[in-house]
Amino acid sequence: MGERLTGGEAVVRALSGHAVTRAFGIPGTHNLEIYRHLSSYGIRHVLTRHEQGAGYAADGYARVTGRPGVVITTTGPALLNAAAAVGQAYSDSVPLLVVSPGMPLRHPRLATGLLHETRSQTEALRGVAAFSHRVSSVAEIDAAVARAFTLFRTGRPRPAHIEIPLDLLECAEETGPVRVAPAVAPAAPAPEALERAAEALREARRPALVLGGGARGAAVPALALAEALGAPVVTTANGKGIVPETHPLALGVSLHSPSVRDWLTERDAVLAVGTELAESDFWSAPPALDGTLIRADLDPDQMYAGLTADIPVVGDARLTLTALLAAVGESGGGGPHARVPGEEPLLRAKALRAARNAETAERDARWIPYLRAVRSVLPEDAVITSDSAQCCYYGALPHLALGPAGRYLHPTGYGTLGYALPAAIGAKAACPGREVVALSGDGGLQFTVQELATAVQLGLPLPVVVFDNGGYGEIRDEMAARGDTPTAVDLAPVDLPALARAYGGHGTRAYGPDELSAALAEALRTPGPTLIAVPEETR
Repeated sequence: MGERLTGGEAVVRALSGHAVTRAFGIPGTHNLEIYRHLSSYGIRHVLTRHEQGAGYAADGYARVTGRPGVVITTTGPALLNAAAAVGQAYSDSVPLLVVSPGMPLRHPRLATGLLHETRSQTEALRGVAAFSHRVSSVAEIDAAVARAFTLFRTGRPRPAHIEIPLDLLECAEETGPVRVAPAVAPAAPAPEALERAAEALREARRPALVLGGGARGAAVPALALAEALGAPVVTTANGKGIVPETHPLALGVSLHSPSVRDWLTERDAVLAVGTELAESDFWSAPPALDGTLIRADLDPDQMYAGLTADIPVVGDARLTLTALLAAVGESGGGGPHARVPGEEPLLRAKALRAARNAETAERDARWIPYLRAVRSVLPEDAVITSDSAQCCYYGALPHLALGPAGRYLHPTGYGTLGYALPAAIGAKAACPGREVVALSGDGGLQFTVQELATAVQLGLPLPVVVFDNGGYGEIRDEMAARGDTPTAVDLAPVDLPALARAYGGHGTRAYGPDELSAALAEALRTPGPTLIAVPEETR
């Protein structure tokens, strides 16, 4: 005999059954039955000031823990407020679950004026999520939640939405024992594909590795394989830090560099792991490669998306790279082109790094001293969150060195603004003992600046470094490059440190790298958020 549960309790029970202990969101008239049961099932809640902030915070939580982030919204505008964060999670392969109420089961097709009435929440979210599931009974809730967690565990992790009709939230129905997604072993690559890939790598004279976010769990075999092959390693934004960016073979986040892109096209074998090799990675159309492209990915669709794989290897990145390392090592130094990593690949990687830096030295000079100051203060395992800001994609992505112990969370691909602050809140909520710093520009920050209040409520040290160029600097520069008069890109000055203080946090300005390092060190010891504004000259 099962229990009689309301839909609200059934969804909370199902989340708890999948080891969810943290949720982000805002209560509303229609989701109170969900909130009623959170504490009794051991789920702590972070109250954000906007649903988009809740989505980004859950995204940051998911990226640093590897566990799905959970967002609870109410109906209509609240759910749609979270849609941008769902789209970002889809782009960056982040496991995010959004739970919302929906219109009643028998709600008429014609508008009735019901509060938050929306023609189809399910269809709206289906456009940005991996799936959007509207349940039709309380008993179905378990299956819907299990379906989401099965996706997170077995395929490319992407966001999901579960909608519970209003009348089911309060309705009590008979339910059975909670059902959870089954444990699934990582997908092993096919032996034939591995052998073809290993042979191509053994024969290559000029190999290269490209690592994306899908290689995050394969840091150890990735570096060992690069060293065994003498292959320089370039990463995408989501792959930043998988191999230590101070390693002699590391090129860092450099696919956008003309020098690195040209070098990549000339390799006779390129092993790309867990990456789309997309326009958002190269900042232009992906280049044609002269050599053999080996694509290793959990998602079979990637084998013919963008740059088509010559040798497709479908499977878990760690299992794939471990097997390739063993196969390459089995040559035992034999084979016509076997090599011990020597001076030539190291010198080539050093030259490529120098060429990359020289391409943009004048532009990037304004950020590099500040980024060195940030790096000097932070421990190796720090989490740095990032916005779609010049100081981040021109500055921190290529120039702030990270290793596998650290994390850099950036909204690539979809490219939303306002990500850094709420993502930092989610990361800090997940790992309160770990140093977390948000990097942003003044334009992007003001998309979600109200989440400073959430950070105050969290009560944990959280520095927010804001490079203030008085508006939307990238768009200003693009307009000028077109010969246009910059229009609608300049923002009226805002006293951002004072705004942080008004929310109950702390605020200061840093007029040089030494002042930034001192302010950052102080912020890491101070409970609550500290906004550190770095004034920039506009151009």
